[in-house]
Amino acid sequence: MKLNCPMPVLDYDIITLSHGSGGLLTNRLLDKTIFNILNNDKLKTRHDGALLDLSGEYAFSTDSFVISPIFFPGGDIGELAVNGTVNDLAMCGAEAQYISLAFIIEEGMKMEEFWDVLIGIKYASEKAGIQIVTGDTKVVEKGKGDKIFINTTGVGKVYHGANIDINRIKPGNRIIVSGNIATHGMAIMSVRKGLEFETSIESDTRNLNFAVKELIEKFGSDILLLRDPTRGGVAATLNEISRDSGFGILLNERSLPVDIQVNAACEILGIDPLFVANEGIFLAFVENEIADEVLKTLKKIEYCENAALIGEVLDQHLGKVLINSSMGGKRVVNMPIGEQLPRIC
Repeated sequence: MKLNCPMPVLDYDIITLSHGSGGLLTNRLLDKTIFNILNNDKLKTRHDGALLDLSGEYAFSTDSFVISPIFFPGGDIGELAVNGTVNDLAMCGAEAQYISLAFIIEEGMKMEEFWDVLIGIKYASEKAGIQIVTGDTKVVEKGKGDKIFINTTGVGKVYHGANIDINRIKPGNRIIVSGNIATHGMAIMSVRKGLEFETSIESDTRNLNFAVKELIEKFGSDILLLRDPTRGGVAATLNEISRDSGFGILLNERSLPVDIQVNAACEILGIDPLFVANEGIFLAFVENEIADEVLKTLKKIEYCENAALIGEVLDQHLGKVLINSSMGGKRVVNMPIGEQLPRIC
């Protein structure tokens, strides 16, 4: 449930080029919006950087978000930006602690829309337990952007006992997905011009750090590799892993968890769910001996109730991903060629 944060009274209804000038309007915009809603001790120093007390092993990640539309079923670009960065750190086996935000805003964006994006950011950062500590705001001419783009950088401390490394996977390892696949991509497709159809599909954008923390606390280094299959979906991620590890991967089509509505939408559009983007699930490569216990643990965690064991690592078909088809026989799952739907995240 989103936060109830009434919008303050602002001098302008839309953002103008002057709001990016660094002068009076810039300061008023920052004071009444960003510093108002995202306020914390580090951010209120209003510095171009942040002083962080770090010791030990840390993960570091940066990302940019250009999704269209910026508001979609189940989320918005602000929520997506925070969750995406938190999850990138989680895939390194790290607990997200600090994040920077840089906004590139198109002249003419409504202040109300910008405020709603900030509410999404505040909601997601509080839910994930991460602090926004520094950032930047720029405004570009109308027609030179698309309302708003967001760039993030995240820093997080690696969990004790975590040893996430692609070089650790080997034949016999099992592959688990933490939830239903293809949900985010189909939610975006459902509201894109020319692809609209009646549906209640909502994006799965969410933070995964607490689920990962629980797995690492319980299973430690037996969690060998973690990846979130965003652009290109599960197919692209597994092909990358197969290529980089040098091993083969075999999936079981009947084991893939797909929501009924999502599956129906994929069939209507002629799209394989394996190739559709996700924002709230991860793939875990684990030792065979603990696979069932990992799955049982995941199913008790929020957002992971639909986790499933979907495949294994092979010492044959090297560098390729295959799938046991529900129709019988095997087929190759290739790396996606091109982008089925641009600006998905």
